[in-house]
Amino acid sequence: MADQNMHEDPQQPELLRVARIGRAQGLKGEVTVRLYTDDPEWRFEPGAALYSEDGGTEYIVENSRSTKDRWILKFEGCDDRNAAEALNGVELYGEPDDPDDMLEAGEWYLRDLIGLEARMAADNGLGLPEGQVVGTVVDVIDGAQDLLSIRLANPVQTGTDKDGNPVLEKKALVPFVEVLVPDIDLEAGYLTLDPPGGLIPGL
Repeated sequence: MADQNMHEDPQQPELLRVARIGRAQGLKGEVTVRLYTDDPEWRFEPGAALYSEDGGTEYIVENSRSTKDRWILKFEGCDDRNAAEALNGVELYGEPDDPDDMLEAGEWYLRDLIGLEARMAADNGLGLPEGQVVGTVVDVIDGAQDLLSIRLANPVQTGTDKDGNPVLEKKALVPFVEVLVPDIDLEAGYLTLDPPGGLIPGL
């Protein structure tokens, strides 16, 4: 690990979150990580550089390995369990990919989904028309499961308040998993949904 200021240059591109360090693994300085990237083999290859959120601290990957659904990393200068435990909870960031290359490869970052129109997928399980507009993605919520916050095109009345005024449900949360969000088209500005009944009010 070494200090390096990534933001002295005002043209420095924004860093993108790659992983969060979890518990120490063993006694030799290895740590487990929770992934926020679809390309861990490249992000975690030996010699790869990762950074703190402000770019002020650099973490150089010494070696990495995957076991089942977990990745285990060893950083240069982190050589014992105490050093590994001190990194627990650190968010790791990487330099962004070239956006044109990503678009060509059909890849994206979660923030790119904000503003996309949400439409019903073809042959969806609810039997609704393909392309029916559900709403617009207004946020992506991080957590154990990433969630899309969708502002509904047609708010649904869910009851009345104490004064008898209608209470409207204006948003829906949809887990960001392929089975529910099968297609994303950044160029065309939309994504498709195939939700089960009851997940999205009014559908």
